[in-house]
Amino acid sequence: MATTPSLANANTADMANAIRALAMDAVQQANSGHPGAPMGMADIAVALWGQHLKHNPANPHWADRDRFVLSNGHGSMLIYALLHLTGYALPIGELKNFRQLHSKTAGHPEVGVTPGVETTTGPLGQGITNAVGMALAEKLLAKEFNRPGHTVVDHHTYAFLGDGCLMEGISHEACALAGAWKLNKLVALYDDNGISIDGQVKPWFIDNTPARFAAYGWNVVGPIDGHDVAAVSKAIAEAKQSTTGPTLVVCKTHIGKGSPNRANTAKAHGEPLGAEEIGLTRAALGWAHAPFEVPAEVYASWDAKAAGASAEAAWNTAFAAYAAAHPALAAEFTRRIRGELPKGFDQLVVDTVVDAHTKKETVASRKASQLALEAFTAALPELLGGSADLTGSNLTNTKATPALRFDMAGEVVLNEQGVGGRHINYGVREFGMAAIMNGVTLHGGFIPYGGTFLTFSDYSRNAIRMAALMKQRVIHVFTHDSIGLGEDGPTHQSVEHAASLRLIPNLDVWRPGDTAETVVAWAVALQNAAKPTALLLSRQNLPYAPKRDLSDIRKGAYVLAEPSDAGLKKKAKAVIIATGSEVQLALKAQEELARRKIPVRVVSMPSTTTFDRQDVKYKKAVLPAGLPRVAVEMGSTDGWWKYGCAAVVGLDTYGESAPAPVLFEHFGFTPKNVADTVQAALKKR
Repeated sequence: MATTPSLANANTADMANAIRALAMDAVQQANSGHPGAPMGMADIAVALWGQHLKHNPANPHWADRDRFVLSNGHGSMLIYALLHLTGYALPIGELKNFRQLHSKTAGHPEVGVTPGVETTTGPLGQGITNAVGMALAEKLLAKEFNRPGHTVVDHHTYAFLGDGCLMEGISHEACALAGAWKLNKLVALYDDNGISIDGQVKPWFIDNTPARFAAYGWNVVGPIDGHDVAAVSKAIAEAKQSTTGPTLVVCKTHIGKGSPNRANTAKAHGEPLGAEEIGLTRAALGWAHAPFEVPAEVYASWDAKAAGASAEAAWNTAFAAYAAAHPALAAEFTRRIRGELPKGFDQLVVDTVVDAHTKKETVASRKASQLALEAFTAALPELLGGSADLTGSNLTNTKATPALRFDMAGEVVLNEQGVGGRHINYGVREFGMAAIMNGVTLHGGFIPYGGTFLTFSDYSRNAIRMAALMKQRVIHVFTHDSIGLGEDGPTHQSVEHAASLRLIPNLDVWRPGDTAETVVAWAVALQNAAKPTALLLSRQNLPYAPKRDLSDIRKGAYVLAEPSDAGLKKKAKAVIIATGSEVQLALKAQEELARRKIPVRVVSMPSTTTFDRQDVKYKKAVLPAGLPRVAVEMGSTDGWWKYGCAAVVGLDTYGESAPAPVLFEHFGFTPKNVADTVQAALKKR
């Protein structure tokens, strides 16, 4: 059964020229954009979207659709033209509104804004890395859910990419992993035009790209003529037959194809062609149509609605048979693709928090994280863990998550219980790990989490930002969160990282202080379906902090101890706010102040980002007006002044290499210094 329109009777030149015309018209009208890539890749797009791509414009979220990623996202008019021409809910008016406020055609493709866009691309290299994550998710879901006679997960992931994506180091991280994982349903089509913003790339990009990808374990097809639709289609067909690994199709193209004076130049890359050049291009292409005008016969050649509906209907029939034969599996697949947590999850959270509160264990919060994960990974088969070569330090592995391995044939290796691995050894590839996790969650069916040291969040940062921008549930486990790391010294000791991560909109940041807070942080991260989370965890052991009430932890901050808990039956005269390992420091300072007959309240604030979303009444209840506030955190002080602090015991310099207790004394993280700081703040009133 056909899943795409047949090009047997179509004029493929006109189909490609429709893309070129829409791209140059939209960029010209916006007076902003990148026409060159869409014009150069138009024929490649005809081959893929016209003959191979399995999709349904009426349902962009159909579970078994092929995924398409425009990694070179600056060429966004390519995907906008394709979505419009094939029948998605993207009318011509939106193309005329290219790059305008509140349009569905933003400067770069944005998931959740434009129907049919699978991921937000623009930061080069991350799109192809997202595609690796999508292909991995497809492979793992197929292994888990397909049964003899019932194949319900069977689709490809396609990515367009250019020289810029290949220059970015993240493409090396991701594509090496794709080869190691033998992701045979991943097909990347490389727009090899030799031009970037600064001109001909030869002086600075001399890689032998085919050899590079062959070394990764990819199949390489080409170079081929990227303007020969039949040749590109044949290459894609060959790639789809691969059983040994992913495929790179090297397509030689001319940027700005059709433009008499701008083709093969940097000027075609990132600026409008200009009215005069557009006129010349129309004449050269034989495109005698007004701006934004596409003939009915060209629309008919592109229209994928009927073929898409037929393909989805066939899958629905197959899935119904699957559900009849394997009802429990079908229900689980549906739940996972929808991103819903199982019905008993809320009670599991309560039980796990109460268990932590009852045991009162003294452990590092990285260990507390692993204890929480033991409960959650056993209950949530969709949790897909990993670490950037620091598993023994990050403690992201559990009994329920054996290591993910592939055999020589590319099949997922099953353990003695017949279960495939759910913990990924990403190697020393923090950025690649973060962007692959974005692709995994965008695909659906898994909730990914991955670990590294907090200081290396700098490597991951742009992918973390992209997850926040895309509103995707991705969980970053960052351990060794302060100078408490000790002897490894300032290269590994986080100082500015907590404050920096808190600045990313829509990223939840948790720095829990004991086992109960860590369980809550994990639970909230899993329940936050529309935002990523960063968990900042200690290397050093942290005693359990007694609590009056467990329910307020999830609000990001709560009253941990009143003066009466330190033996003073007086109203608090000040508030100490602390996070993570410094909660214990705050409690000891409270005791020291009690000996000085100064009553203070201790507030644990494991998540400033969560607390900031609470209503004013709750905020005032936790941080009463009129009481001086002193924050304590082993990191940058800047972010704490917004809470009206009279003083902050923090760290605005880099650390030192020494045992942790020595560093705490050296930098003033002692009960006496905190108590003195509170007392000094009271005297200033």
